[in-house]
Amino acid sequence: MAPTVRRRRWVSRPRRLVRVVMFLLVAVFAVAVGAGGAAAQEPTTPPSPDATSTPATTPEPAPPDTVEDGERVVGTLNNAGERLEGVTVRALDDSGAVVAETVSEERGRWELTVPPGTYTFEVDAESLPDEVSVQSAVTRAVAAGQTNTVIFSFGEARTGSTVAFAETLIRTIVDGLRFGLIIAIAGVGLSLIFGTTGLTNFAHGELVTLGAVAAWIFNVTVGLQLVLATLLAIVVGVIIGLLNDALIWAPLRRRRTGLIAQLVVSIGLAIALRYLILAFFSDRTQPFDDYQAQQQLVWGPFAITPVNLACIVISLVVLVGVAVLLQRTRIGKAMRAVADNRDLAAASGIDVEKVVRFVWGLGGGLAALGGVLFGLSELGGRVQWEMGFKLLLLMFAGIILGGLGTAYGALLGCVVVGLLVQLSTLVINPDLKYIGGLLVLIVILVIRPQGILGSRTRIG
Repeated sequence: MAPTVRRRRWVSRPRRLVRVVMFLLVAVFAVAVGAGGAAAQEPTTPPSPDATSTPATTPEPAPPDTVEDGERVVGTLNNAGERLEGVTVRALDDSGAVVAETVSEERGRWELTVPPGTYTFEVDAESLPDEVSVQSAVTRAVAAGQTNTVIFSFGEARTGSTVAFAETLIRTIVDGLRFGLIIAIAGVGLSLIFGTTGLTNFAHGELVTLGAVAAWIFNVTVGLQLVLATLLAIVVGVIIGLLNDALIWAPLRRRRTGLIAQLVVSIGLAIALRYLILAFFSDRTQPFDDYQAQQQLVWGPFAITPVNLACIVISLVVLVGVAVLLQRTRIGKAMRAVADNRDLAAASGIDVEKVVRFVWGLGGGLAALGGVLFGLSELGGRVQWEMGFKLLLLMFAGIILGGLGTAYGALLGCVVVGLLVQLSTLVINPDLKYIGGLLVLIVILVIRPQGILGSRTRIG
């Protein structure tokens, strides 16, 4: 009697995982919206008045911006990123008499105290550095108990003009390429980790945030220039990636923990890291010391700031370097072999665990660099405690669009997602532009879950 041949249909591992990713993203989004609505509707219990206190014995606290002699008026003298120190600022009343006068301190900050009313604030032109001019004085109504800030404009006054739609489109496309390259820098490591280990790492966004926070600490707290601080942040990102693998993922692989269980672990790790960053960093955006308030470089229809131009150049150089690494080096060929067939690579003499450690270190370093570039170009030179979480959806959309586990697919998909996100600002509110990433993710999961460069099935 002939032996029975049993056939098994192997469902594509990426297809299973992208379905799980889609389900989890929708679930997390629904829970977040529900929690936000509940928090918004929860009434706040007013403090009970003290029975023994009377209006005569209980003084009312003064507003934070109110002082004994009047109201605080503050500002910063910023001339295209150059903070002006030692510059005289005056407040004049309706008759032209000087009510208060001060001199800007370090980093251009100044402060005056005046009674509530309407004043004209001016900068003493003689106290300005050479070749620096202020456009005009500023008339401001100073109100009691409010934040009173005065901003001066420096340089030649620019006349308003209507920008043609073609120029707006070109500048938006350039901005989309810049944004897509930054998403690719942060997302290539996520794609490589999935290709070599099969893990869909939801904690990758926190690696992005940790890299930006490390650069901020080196730049602002330690006082290093941002370029050197970024290089040190990349080193920190590599170390964090290696520690991630050594302390969490390598033990789970040795125990043969399933990929779905590892995915759940990554979600818990992401939440823990995110709120540890919140506890030890800040809940407010914190600016870098360098490369603030940049002036645009204009070449015909093209307009871009030096920082954004540098981000594009750095992203291209790094991504080309990753491509050369994958194609021309032994470790790159080993990475591609492990991603294609882990068991066959091990049987061929490749140290799979060594390759996985290298990928985790590379992914951590790229995520740290992506965090710094994202903060500089997209967040106005600032760092936020949940910036990586905001970028995570776009990273997933990009690598799923290009093809899970393929570095070149991640590059292509992230650039396309960046373009779509920025171009969507032409028709929708810019505050809603990240919705485009969610729509791309849903459409790709429904129509072509293996992505542009991904394979439909994997056998073996």
